[in-house]
Amino acid sequence: MQRAGKGKTPRRPKKPSNIEKDPVGVYCRIRPLSGEDEECCVEMISSSTIQLHAPDGLKANRNGEYKEMQYSFKKVFGIKTTQTELFEDVAKPLIEDLIHCKNGLLFTYGVTGSGKTYTMTGSPGEGGLLPRSLDMLFNSIGPFQAKRYVFKPDDKNGIEIQNQVDALLERQKRDSQASVPKTPSSRQKADPEFADMINPDEACKSESVDEDCCYSVFVSYIEIYNNYVYDLLEDAPFDPIRPKPPQSKILREDQNHNMYVAGCTELEVKSKEEAFEVFWKGQKKRRIANTQLNRESSRSHSVFTVKLAQAPLDADGDYILQDKSQVNVSQLCLVDLAGSERTNRTRAEGSRLREAGNINQSLMTLRTCMEVLRENQMFGTNRMVPYRDSKVTHLFKNYFDGEGKVRMIVCVNPKAEDYEETLLVMRFAEMTQEVEVARPVDRPIYGLVPGRRQRNQAFKDELSRRLEERGGPVNGEDPVLLNQLIESLPPLPPCELSDPSDDQTLPRMIEVLERRHRIRQMITEQFNQTANAMKSMLQQFDSQIHSKETVLFDQRSKLGEKDKVIINQKTEIERLEKKSKTLEYKIDILQKTTEMYEQDKRSLQQELESREQRLQKELAERRRMEQRMQGMVTDTKMKWEKECERRVNAKQLEMQNKLWVKDEKLKQLKAIVTENGGPGSGPTEPPVKPDRPSRERDRHVAQKRSASPTPLSTVPPVRPMHRRSRSAGGEKWVDHKPPTNLDLDTVLQPILPNAIKVSTPNEKALSKCHKYVLRHQELASDGEIETKLIKGNVFKTRGGGQAVQFTDIETLKQECPTAPSRKRRSGSGEGPTDFNENRAPVANASSAQGYQKRRRP
Repeated sequence: MQRAGKGKTPRRPKKPSNIEKDPVGVYCRIRPLSGEDEECCVEMISSSTIQLHAPDGLKANRNGEYKEMQYSFKKVFGIKTTQTELFEDVAKPLIEDLIHCKNGLLFTYGVTGSGKTYTMTGSPGEGGLLPRSLDMLFNSIGPFQAKRYVFKPDDKNGIEIQNQVDALLERQKRDSQASVPKTPSSRQKADPEFADMINPDEACKSESVDEDCCYSVFVSYIEIYNNYVYDLLEDAPFDPIRPKPPQSKILREDQNHNMYVAGCTELEVKSKEEAFEVFWKGQKKRRIANTQLNRESSRSHSVFTVKLAQAPLDADGDYILQDKSQVNVSQLCLVDLAGSERTNRTRAEGSRLREAGNINQSLMTLRTCMEVLRENQMFGTNRMVPYRDSKVTHLFKNYFDGEGKVRMIVCVNPKAEDYEETLLVMRFAEMTQEVEVARPVDRPIYGLVPGRRQRNQAFKDELSRRLEERGGPVNGEDPVLLNQLIESLPPLPPCELSDPSDDQTLPRMIEVLERRHRIRQMITEQFNQTANAMKSMLQQFDSQIHSKETVLFDQRSKLGEKDKVIINQKTEIERLEKKSKTLEYKIDILQKTTEMYEQDKRSLQQELESREQRLQKELAERRRMEQRMQGMVTDTKMKWEKECERRVNAKQLEMQNKLWVKDEKLKQLKAIVTENGGPGSGPTEPPVKPDRPSRERDRHVAQKRSASPTPLSTVPPVRPMHRRSRSAGGEKWVDHKPPTNLDLDTVLQPILPNAIKVSTPNEKALSKCHKYVLRHQELASDGEIETKLIKGNVFKTRGGGQAVQFTDIETLKQECPTAPSRKRRSGSGEGPTDFNENRAPVANASSAQGYQKRRRP
């Protein structure tokens, strides 16, 4: 008995720094709306781009904050995409890689109710990615599968190889123990729900399967519920009295640093029906619940793992090569992630609320890991990726740190209620596309000559054909051929002995037997010669075939290299096309922005021109007003000059009249004195009254006089009586001067000694004083500023506060010297004319006559 070989999952080799990497393939699938009247927020604008529109209600609430956003994917599948089209583009290449010893990861991501489970599982007549992947796998390797139990999984994420005898004993033991639960057999009737999932016309298979290998498929099904791992295929004994909850599993790392679920059930399946039945068995145990958003909402993340073990045949092509180094194991993980959800929409409570929290936390950890991976790859940092924060990321960390294809299908529900959640999903998908994973390389399994199985089968067919042509036995157990061979030998003589002394029968018998023996030896020699000739011929054929296959293998290797170059060039072309589309989109945006700026520039230029025209009009109007005002000022100046000259002339005449009257009185007094003193004096002549100058002379003189004539006589100044200001005294004042008052540069200013100056009255200042004065400014009717001093007494109130009782108002008025007098002359034209002289500002009290002084209390 040969020693059983053992194959482990190949350890990920240490990658050089220049290894080729591919980005994570992210696809998008849009689910149809459940009702025709529902509002749609997602639009497919090309085969790789979608556009999100903010719902009308959300725009109203956020003042138009949300704009139309575009997101690009490797490919976008619209609402009319069939399951077959999705499988051809997404999952079929992963099955091809699985057969060629390359690992793969495919998972669906999206909000709750977006069609993730339908995409992965499907429905009767519309099988999803999982049943179609199993169908393609078994269609491809069906004729080359090893017998059951030739490959056997161990407990450390490895595969053991048993010889034919051990495998036969395992099969007999399985068949004899009826009490042991058996793996579902393909002979049993499959579940009708799965039997109708795939149309036979839609079946496909891989054309590049290595026929010189034997294959075996193992499946496992787990779920991650509340961040605990459970085995959905575990046959736990049922206790109706004290039922036990399912036991959670732990994650471990094997000797090759690959993560696996310790103690997980791995079942060997030999057909797609058997695999479907195993999947359905675990699907019935998966946790689902009814929520406000989804009638059958997945409450856990499910992982269905397909593990393919393969080993080459020996040189004769009859049996599996018992060499553990030639065994390879590849696996494909099909992951159905639970959808992210908001509890305020699902109205989850109790256990449902806890489930939603754990689902959202695990998805958040997945986003965080992607962000850190992207940052490390783009900026060269070495931040630790938090894989261990969640069981989902911890289980699949080998795919992101190691090699293999990783593909994600983003499922989108276009209804308006899911807009905000869909926006977060799109951002995560956009970021995930920038994460790169090492490209899997081809792994040479063995160094034997290819085509061994085919040559062995051809040899058997040719040997059977030649034996049939010669009439020889094709099968050693054929009685007809055996009889023909016996008849070709010499017949045996009669062998009956009638007499003990008979000495003729035995010699004849011996002679015939010797003759038969010679014929047999001759036939044997002829057979050996024919067999040797046949073997030499076959060896010659083998050498020729080997040389041709070597050439063919070289050509295939060259062709493979060319294909790799073509694939790299296609990838580069796709990247450049994507970049070109992005740049075109940015150029369009910049062009639109430039057009907007040009329009704004034109409108601003037009506005500037209109304002310049308006300014020119205003300047012209201002110049006209200045000219008009200058003319008015000139006329008014000439008018007042004439009026001043007239008044000066009138005053001179009045003073002359007064002097004449005084002279007359003096003469009369002198005459009286003379008469009393000397009788002999003669009569005096009457004084001559000075003539009043005429108007013509006034005009003539006015043109020669200066504007300010000197007085004819010096009159002593008159000091009229004036009253003392009421604000004078020893009282203490509160001087309230508002900040809006203007400071007037006048000579006379009110001065209040011992006054507390405030801009706003307060109780503290009023409590220290007995008097209060408010300086109030207003515009008088002649356009001059008039200041009023409003005074009052301060007294205490019953409530302990302060109050002011106003008692008097003084008015300070400032007049312009050039302003026209508002006084009109009264009486006849010959009488004296009263006018106001140009003087300093005059203070007028409301209770007394006007006086001119500097106020001092």
